[in-house]
Amino acid sequence: MKKVLRFLASCYFWFELFFISGLLWPFGLVLFLLTYPFDKKLVVMHKFSCFWSFIVLKANFLWKTRVSGSENIDKKETYVMVSNHQSGADILMLYLLWTNYKWISKKSLYYVPFIGWNMWLNHYISVDRANKGSMRTMMIKAAKALRSGTSLMIFPEGTRSKDGKLQAFKTGAFYLAIEQGRPILPIVISGTFMAIRKGGFLVNKNHNLIVKVLPPVPFKEIQGKDPKEVSFMIREVMKKELENRPV
Repeated sequence: MKKVLRFLASCYFWFELFFISGLLWPFGLVLFLLTYPFDKKLVVMHKFSCFWSFIVLKANFLWKTRVSGSENIDKKETYVMVSNHQSGADILMLYLLWTNYKWISKKSLYYVPFIGWNMWLNHYISVDRANKGSMRTMMIKAAKALRSGTSLMIFPEGTRSKDGKLQAFKTGAFYLAIEQGRPILPIVISGTFMAIRKGGFLVNKNHNLIVKVLPPVPFKEIQGKDPKEVSFMIREVMKKELENRPV
């Protein structure tokens, strides 16, 4: 019986995700056409995407969500924002920060109906990790976004964790922060790994999904350091926070 209920709950989650996304997508397209001529940074579109995620999570009775540490975000600052990555639910949760940024995400996501199309409208930065040319293009676009005053949101692990534990960090995010003279904003997510496992359809209910924004690391603390050294430093900060929380 429990397996049947879990299956039905999972069907409900995926249905409401794509049903709501399908309803909101046309409004997003119209909003893009109306605002893009005078909003080249697409701030309005990103706020709409935050609203989109908010509605999806509110309609989902399976999880409880919480955001803490928002006071650590200076809305006038431009950050390299780095978060651990436990499941697909991380993306929904990070929108609840309601602050402007550009995602750096894998190219395949842009082909997902409604959700990926909305990412395209937002001009988020795509990357094909298997293509070195794509990696170079991503770094160029990311640096340009930072120079324009737009923060970046990056998963430095590169992919979702298979066991909920923090993986090794790639150095790209930290190279960008050092090169562009930007502070790093560490963000820790807990609870999402058990809510949706990597590559799985089944959703687990009664989980608390938490996003915690940690204090930013000023540029002066990373200036002149090697990106790998900085990646270790930030990973340790996030690891200590995660050790006090469930995966």
